[in-house]
Amino acid sequence: MTYYTKAKFLTSAPDIKHLNDEGGLEVAFAGRSNAGKSSALNTLTRQRNLARTSKTPGRTQLINVFELDEQRRLVDLPGYGYAQVPIAMKKKWQASLGEYLQKRTCLKGLVVLMDIRHPFKDLDQDLIHWAVSANLPVLALLTKSDKLKSGKRKAQLLMAREAALAFCGDVTVNTFSALNKQGLPELEQILDKWLALDTAEK
Repeated sequence: MTYYTKAKFLTSAPDIKHLNDEGGLEVAFAGRSNAGKSSALNTLTRQRNLARTSKTPGRTQLINVFELDEQRRLVDLPGYGYAQVPIAMKKKWQASLGEYLQKRTCLKGLVVLMDIRHPFKDLDQDLIHWAVSANLPVLALLTKSDKLKSGKRKAQLLMAREAALAFCGDVTVNTFSALNKQGLPELEQILDKWLALDTAEK
């Protein structure tokens, strides 16, 4: 059992402005609609259906907030870049996302999930640039790492880590697989730090 198994659904919000007050600490998860974000959250919390996985990527248009305790939350942001939604709606969402990253004072870190085979697409880069400009630490999580053989996986990780230097911020790059739990301990370690968890609380 880990601390993250405590996660329970708290609320859904249609946009940033409808989120609860700014107390406590939170970490946000973001990524393209087919990056495996829901699977990663379910793996982290050891709960099969905490974050709903959809056969149609981009179905989740709400911000979902999961509570770990009274002071700590995980925030699941809607997937971007793949869903069949009107351009005007996409632009509105991107604007509010930028605002959230730059103005949400309780936000302590951002996990950007990207398919290891297609890292750092334009919207991923925008998101990381926004976070860096707000002095937020970022974990770029290369998901579906089980899809690549060991040599190719290491090569992709090295290439992504080199690319991340261009952001000139606190950007860590790790691999992750929801299927075989590869990278899970490293993910927990980073979240522990961001959420100011000490071993006594776990």
